[in-house]
Order: sequence, then C-alpha cells, then structure tokens
Amino acid sequence: MTSLASVTLEVDDPAAARSFYSSAFGLDRQVRVRASEAPTAGFRGFTLSLVVSQPADVDALVDAAVEAGAATLKPAARSLWGYGGVVRAPDGTIWQVASSSKKDTGPATRRIDEIVLLLGVADMAGSKRFYVEHGLAVAKSFGSKYVEFATGPGSVKLALYKRRGLAKLVGVAPDGTGSHRLTVNGDTGPFTDPDGFAWATASRTASL
Repeated sequence: MTSLASVTLEVDDPAAARSFYSSAFGLDRQVRVRASEAPTAGFRGFTLSLVVSQPADVDALVDAAVEAGAATLKPAARSLWGYGGVVRAPDGTIWQVASSSKKDTGPATRRIDEIVLLLGVADMAGSKRFYVEHGLAVAKSFGSKYVEFATGPGSVKLALYKRRGLAKLVGVAPDGTGSHRLTVNGDTGPFTDPDGFAWATASRTASL
C-alpha cells in the first residue's frame, strides 16, 4: 500500500510557520516547512483537512489556530455531513477542520484522527488515471466529484476534488497563479502530476 509520509509547505518564514503549526495543531512530523520565494497568488489549488471525533475538538483546534494567527474563512458550524470550519494559516495554506459527528461525546481534545490532502484538479478522470498508473489504489470514488486513494497506516490521506468545487467548499475564489508551494512526500515519487503538484521521495525530504 502506498505511504504518503508527509507534505512540505513552502513558506516565506519557516520559523514562524513551524511555530504556528506546533501551537495551533501540534503538527511536526506529517507537515514540514521550507523556505520559498516562488511567486504565488490566489487559490493554490489544494487544502489540508484535519478530521477529528466531535464538534468540541473542531472548536478547540479552530480556536487555537485563530489565536496563533490564522484567519477564519468559514466559522465552525453544523452542516448536512457533520460539523466543521475553515481557516487560512499565516503562510497562506487553507485548512479544514471537521468531524462527521454533530454531537459531543466527551470533553474537548485537540487529538487529530486523520490528515487529508485534497488536491483541486481540472480533469478528474485524467488525474485519477494518472495516480492509478503511478501505483495508488482507489479507496473511494464518486464519479467526477471526488476520489480518495488508499494509503498506509499513519499516512496522510490523499483525495482529489474538482478545483472550482474545492474553492467553493472553503469559501475562496477559484483563480490562482504561480506556485502551489507544496511538495507531497511519498514512496511513489518523484514526479509532477497533471495539475503541477510535485511529489518527492519521502526519504529525501526526511531532514526538512
């Protein structure tokens, strides 16, 4: 099974980004950062999602992110599928924090059950085929709307979403130019996918 060990976010200020992700989400192993001055503007074409067990955990993480400097794109609220909110980190990365539960079952924690990388793609069928040809197995597929791939235990999950739909989901305009400012670190790289997302071999990025 494919392992997606981590993602590397390319940021203006690595020290500030590390401080934010540690303070807001307690992340260090699965989300790495490195310096970049690559031009980028607008929607970068991807989001990262933190999946948690209950609404109180969503609130705890969203509140911690805002306190650490994130901007709220969508306040945490109930929806048809559960409870969640969206924030933009100081480095520009968009984060969704969500739970499929609408009811709390215990005290609030900041425990994260899953991290999901959602890539916004132009051609769902083409991107799905590309990743299957590069060794990823499809775990879930909902036509041209959503594809999720199987990854090993402890891995970041990978999913594809139509770019415009993903932008709408998180409350931003779909247009964007320049670098994605993202590298995906897995055991299938290195390569660049049809939408310009770069993959690297995980062992080569372990020291970042």
